[in-house]
Amino acid sequence: MRIVNLIENTEGAAGCAAAHGLSFYIETACHKLLMDLGPSDETLKNAEKLGIDLTGVDTVVLSHGHYDHSGGIPAFAALNPRAAIYLQRAATGDYYSDTGAADVPDDERYRYIGIDKAIAALPQVVFLDGDYRIDDELFLFTVRNRVRDVPFTNRRMRERVAGRYVQDDFRHEQCLVIAEGDRRVLLSGCAHNGMLNILAEYRRRFDADPDTAISGFHLMKKTEYTDGELAEIDETAEALLGFHTCFCTGHCTGVPAYERMKAIMGDRLRYVHSGDTVETERGTLK
Repeated sequence: MRIVNLIENTEGAAGCAAAHGLSFYIETACHKLLMDLGPSDETLKNAEKLGIDLTGVDTVVLSHGHYDHSGGIPAFAALNPRAAIYLQRAATGDYYSDTGAADVPDDERYRYIGIDKAIAALPQVVFLDGDYRIDDELFLFTVRNRVRDVPFTNRRMRERVAGRYVQDDFRHEQCLVIAEGDRRVLLSGCAHNGMLNILAEYRRRFDADPDTAISGFHLMKKTEYTDGELAEIDETAEALLGFHTCFCTGHCTGVPAYERMKAIMGDRLRYVHSGDTVETERGTLK
């Protein structure tokens, strides 16, 4: 299995552009696929720099309904109109981030972070309502029951429903499981439902842990962390050590949170930059 990060928040290999977003290109025995497409067509330019021909992709999975994971889809669909694009039907909702600004109109306080609505009209889009098995290699699942609270940064996430801005319940988020022999790789975009909840859901379904999990942890902040938030980051890292899994992260985890988690998790955690390749083996990360 070959997994290449096409775009992420930090600069990496081969002169690839960095941007706030995420995209992975994956080659398996049966598929060439994409997990997300970053915030713009810059993702496609990075693929070209890396010598990756996206016209050969047969499958696209959109992890959730935010612009920074879907912005490259229109350009990709023009380049490759044959690849199926799987997304939860709820991913077409109206999603916003609450800036917290007081005494301003709603259209100034809430910033739209949803997908380009034109994506829903693409003929290759496959709308899902929950779990879906693509084939023996690829399985998509959603989190049905959380055992923990979502990460603190998700408190500002909103959905606009009937003119009201309500807390996003992240039903539009889906995770991808890739099977290769007896190995399993789990991919999420931002783990808005919480990586610990996602892993608990994985255990419930498979009675095992994934060998590798690749995801942002949505712990990034533009302001200083509170003591309580730092404690949550530490507790998350310590809890992740309880799984028989190696982790790759980036994007919405944020470098400060990553470095704090790395100090706890050691070689069980790796940051993946734009252009980096992840080669997975059971219990190891290269």
